[in-house]
Amino acid sequence: MPPIDWKDYTAKGLYDEVVAAPGRPRPEAKKLTAYLASLDSEELEARQAAAELAIKEAGITFTVYSQEGGSIDRAWPLDIVPRVMAKAEWDRIEAGLRQRVRALNHFIDDLYHDQRIVKDGVFPKAILADSKNFRPQCVGVSPPLGVWAHVCGSDLVRDKDGTVYVLEDNLRVPSGVSYMLENRAVMKRVFPELFDNYSILPVDDYPSQLFDTLAAVSPRPVGFPEVVVLTPGIYNSAYFEHAYLAQQMGCELVEGRDLVVGDDDRVYMRTIEGLSQVDVIYRRIDDLFLDPEVFRKDSTLGVPGLVRAWKKGNVALVNAPGAGVADDKVVYAFVPEMIRYYLAEDAILPNVPTYLCIDEKQRGHVIANLEKMVVKPANESGGYGMLVGPASTRKEREEFARTIQADPRNFIGQPALSLSTVPSVVGDHFEPRHVDMRPFILSSDQTQVTTGGLTRVALRKGSLVVNSSQGGGSKDTWIVDEEGR
Repeated sequence: MPPIDWKDYTAKGLYDEVVAAPGRPRPEAKKLTAYLASLDSEELEARQAAAELAIKEAGITFTVYSQEGGSIDRAWPLDIVPRVMAKAEWDRIEAGLRQRVRALNHFIDDLYHDQRIVKDGVFPKAILADSKNFRPQCVGVSPPLGVWAHVCGSDLVRDKDGTVYVLEDNLRVPSGVSYMLENRAVMKRVFPELFDNYSILPVDDYPSQLFDTLAAVSPRPVGFPEVVVLTPGIYNSAYFEHAYLAQQMGCELVEGRDLVVGDDDRVYMRTIEGLSQVDVIYRRIDDLFLDPEVFRKDSTLGVPGLVRAWKKGNVALVNAPGAGVADDKVVYAFVPEMIRYYLAEDAILPNVPTYLCIDEKQRGHVIANLEKMVVKPANESGGYGMLVGPASTRKEREEFARTIQADPRNFIGQPALSLSTVPSVVGDHFEPRHVDMRPFILSSDQTQVTTGGLTRVALRKGSLVVNSSQGGGSKDTWIVDEEGR
């Protein structure tokens, strides 16, 4: 007996990425839904089990930190029903992401130089003054090609009316791309016949695109620059990704103790054959731990003198120190204005309507409507420190209101969107689960966008929290060329 009759599947008024209405799949998902309907319950469960086994065999893990201070490595959660999107829609999204990152790089460069956007009254001086990620040490620095955020992960969500919004921009050390690549590899093993019959656009070339992005900012005119991936070490939650990307690019994976800055203010890597000059560092360490001479004096993760070498143009750091000034949910609210200011264009992709708690009137609106809002701290990630109003208790809202009042600069409020859904495997059948998506944008001498991105799914019924550290999972994302339907 087939596991599902699509006439029985409904997202109950939400926008489903695969099924437009009961019994009516979206055009780009017709082949997928027909194929899934041909599987019986045992085959469906076997395919999901095969995906989970492939993940365990490959050692694809993520780290969850416990309240007791320990950490647990867990197998990466992948649901085998992919998210499907037509290429025509994706082309518009890609254009919007390119536009957004261009404006953000202009903004960062402006803040560390003339601050025209502040002087012209477009971006409030008070918000910059209280920024936790503005680095005075970076003022006056001009990275190669004027690019500060070489790797950006912008989170996208779709509301029930079908509108795609940018939820936030991640420009410090955005993670997740390795899971996007591994999800695709696992899905090819689980559903090889679908990849033979569908025109699914590839994502496999990301490692080579990333290397090209890094090589393009090398300060030395050499044919094959020395590129390294700098990791905090094996206990970091994203260590799997650090090791994976280094291996895929054919680069060395290093820790701070493997690098040294010489008397000539150049960076060298310790090897068994002696010191070897490093041209580009793809750093996966937060600013404050990069260089104990400049930032935190107690850091053992970074390299003394690294910022000095960077400022003198002897090494490229990706992303550049200070890029995190734009990785702030309060700054996010001004991106449409940035696009108009720097590019003289209207934003292709809208922001989610956002209320700044630093503004007294907007703060009052947020506090009065907490049960309908999602309230986020400006600089947290992973879903931590936020309030999901519809899922909160009165006590939690009262406590959060006091927290907002105590530090209003640190919070924004957004209406709780009805996130779109994708059918997900629950035992021997499918149920709708909420999703978002994180595409990755690479910027150097050219801008490249992953074809789709990491789709994250809230595996708990009714939950809007997609972060893997809080019970979420993932899906492969299929951008389907219309000709391949």
